[in-house]
Amino acid sequence: MYGFINTCLRTLVVEKFGEETWEELRLLAEVQDNFMTYEIYDDVITLRLVQEACKMLDVTSEVVLKLFGEYFFSFCKMSGYDTMLRTLGGNLVEFIENLDALHSYLALSYQEMNAPSFRVERTNDGRTLLHYYSDRKGLHHIVPGIIEAVAKDFFGSKVTMTILEQPEEEERTGKKEHVIFLMTQTNEGAKTETHPNEENGAEQKDIAGKVMLNRVPHSFCPSYPKRLWIEEKAFCNAFPFHIVFDQDLTVKQTGVNIQKFVPGLQRTGIRLDEYFIVVHPEVTLNIHSIKKFINSQFVLKTKREMLPQSFQNQSMLKLRGQMVWMESLCCMVYLCSPKLRSLQELEERGLHLADIAQHDTTRDLILLNQQRLAEIELSNQLERKKEELRILSRNLEVEKKKTETLLYAMLPRHVANQLKEGKKVEAGEFKVCTILFSDVVTFTNICAACEPIQIVHMLNSMYSKFDRLTNVHDVYKVETIGDAYMVVGGVPIPKDTHAERVANFALGMRIAAREVTNPITGQPIQIRVGLHTGPVLAGVVGEKMPRYCLFGDTVNTASRMESHGVPDHIHLSPFTYRALKDKMFDIHERGEIQVKGKGLMTTYFLLQNLKLSEKQIMGKGKEETCVYRDDQQEAQSLDNKITAEQKNVSEKEERKSVEEQSRSSSAHFSVDDPSPQSSADVTPNISVVQYHLPDYSEPLDNGLPAENISINSRLCTLL
Repeated sequence: MYGFINTCLRTLVVEKFGEETWEELRLLAEVQDNFMTYEIYDDVITLRLVQEACKMLDVTSEVVLKLFGEYFFSFCKMSGYDTMLRTLGGNLVEFIENLDALHSYLALSYQEMNAPSFRVERTNDGRTLLHYYSDRKGLHHIVPGIIEAVAKDFFGSKVTMTILEQPEEEERTGKKEHVIFLMTQTNEGAKTETHPNEENGAEQKDIAGKVMLNRVPHSFCPSYPKRLWIEEKAFCNAFPFHIVFDQDLTVKQTGVNIQKFVPGLQRTGIRLDEYFIVVHPEVTLNIHSIKKFINSQFVLKTKREMLPQSFQNQSMLKLRGQMVWMESLCCMVYLCSPKLRSLQELEERGLHLADIAQHDTTRDLILLNQQRLAEIELSNQLERKKEELRILSRNLEVEKKKTETLLYAMLPRHVANQLKEGKKVEAGEFKVCTILFSDVVTFTNICAACEPIQIVHMLNSMYSKFDRLTNVHDVYKVETIGDAYMVVGGVPIPKDTHAERVANFALGMRIAAREVTNPITGQPIQIRVGLHTGPVLAGVVGEKMPRYCLFGDTVNTASRMESHGVPDHIHLSPFTYRALKDKMFDIHERGEIQVKGKGLMTTYFLLQNLKLSEKQIMGKGKEETCVYRDDQQEAQSLDNKITAEQKNVSEKEERKSVEEQSRSSSAHFSVDDPSPQSSADVTPNISVVQYHLPDYSEPLDNGLPAENISINSRLCTLL
């Protein structure tokens, strides 16, 4: 099938069910996202899409195909075929009988089109039967959708189609599907145009007794001459491509030019089936079959072996035209023209425009279609370029996300966005935050005894675990220098729970470090951790490799807490202790120690969180993770905002409904009258807002977060 069909199916799914449904459907069917209009695709693609759509919607193929048929008619109108379809016939039967002719015309643009064929049959009992023929089995349910939509739109009538039988058609050659539908048409109301002079209808009816409102009336009766006023020679010259044959297919008369290209027709007593085969409709070449499909357009093709040797190297001549049965002569006349779609085909068959009668529109059609083919080729090129640009754009978006992921891993998101926009990032002062430093115990000795690659693997394993914890507790990783790891809470986004976040992060660091082994001893490594709380100044430093750095005495003090710490312990300054003492942490006093540059300080050791388990601190498993107070407040604020918006929308809809009721009601409420329904009776539809934390139990590669956004540890469900 051509891409036009698959594009229609894609548009139907997107319009009726949404882009997400199409994406899911195409992934299940394993097909591409877009289709080119004039490109040929395997029928399997379309059938696979239909099958998967049936499974997704839990309906039969009959329902899906009928829906597609209805939409296909609308899609053809939207694609520019509206006028062409409207002019096919004055009623539904004429419309159907001319569908084959329309397909023949479209084949000029869609050369490989394998369209179905239609035949209308009137039975003796007054029933109307529609015969449907197709090379594709299982798609006949599309037909009722199309015909019913056409009847409703073009002819203002309702049509019901019922499958009577699916017989094997003896006249048809090859493996074809033949389905017979019973068409029942009711409430037919032909659409008429209103003419300004209809007020004088009585006078208009008398004009010549034939013409009404400048249109031919439905009761028109043609007038025929008593004899045919044309001589045989003039007829054969005026219609250079025609054949007259009797019931036995014996050729009685031919046009002059068809004799020129099929010389054997000049002999008497030859049969039509000796020189021609039927291409369309695919029936056996005999009078009975031709009469049965008398309303179809017939395409005949010359037999190569019956032509002179000089003609056999050329492309075979195809004739397209109409069969007309002459009852008084018991003969059939085939009025035809060469079937050509371009000037190139005209040359390949040894023809010239002069060989075609001047009254024959085939001359104009060839010239017009030559331009049309050039436009189609240009359209194909544009579609291919568009598809290439779409793919490039999609790949560019993927690479952009990768770049942003790396950038956001180096700088805070809002800072990185400002730098991307070319703005200057001003330094900011934070009145309170909590800073953490850590290092590996005996790191110098480990480096002296190991290969550099072993050190790299050890640090990468440890830092990858730490980086994951920064996402769990929503703290910002400032930098790493050698074995030193620096983290801050409350910067660059202020948080009331900055001390709790960093404390839980420190507990998680200690647990994670035990999972990393010393490359010398094979034992778990030990780390020292120091925390301090206080004010800092933060800003971007440098242009070539900009870094978001912290400045102030708080940084120095936090570093001193780490350097004066004890292996496998978390060392707290008195300021951090005061921030944590009432927060369900187990903290022991270390006592007074001499701190370089600070003098005597009373410091503390953080042992554990009395409320949270190790799994919660590590953000592993399905157990509820840490929930921080400011996260709950932020989530509650967001939920209140959503609820307020929903309430406003509900109130607006209620007011609109009341206004409409008041306008349509016989009570005729005035503008100042109270509404008949109080808005207090309206219950807003409040949806559930959920915040989930991803499972971070899987290891991360390259020391970078798996997501390009910093994920808050929000795992609470709010109404």
